[in-house]
Amino acid sequence: MRIWCEANGIKHKFIQPGKPTQNSYVERFNSSYRRAILDAYIFRNIEEVRELTEKWRLDYNAKRPHEALGNMTPLEYKEKLLKGEIRSSGHSVPAAEANP
Repeated sequence: MRIWCEANGIKHKFIQPGKPTQNSYVERFNSSYRRAILDAYIFRNIEEVRELTEKWRLDYNAKRPHEALGNMTPLEYKEKLLKGEIRSSGHSVPAAEANP
């Protein structure tokens, strides 16, 4: 894995021992996925897992608003961020600032 990460320009950042909040976004995602998919179904095969996961992923990223993103979907948030309509902190940019 280390070699693959280096080849793809990915730098490992490990959390400090005793600091679980440094990993809170990943833990939140894992918890959401576990409740919605892994704990909700008994799978017959890996293809069923992949199919349900893909449906959940599309809903999670494109249809379901996230409170942490100002009740936008991650897709909406990304589009507005790229257009300069919001700052990465999630705050809207006033119209005068958005289009200088």
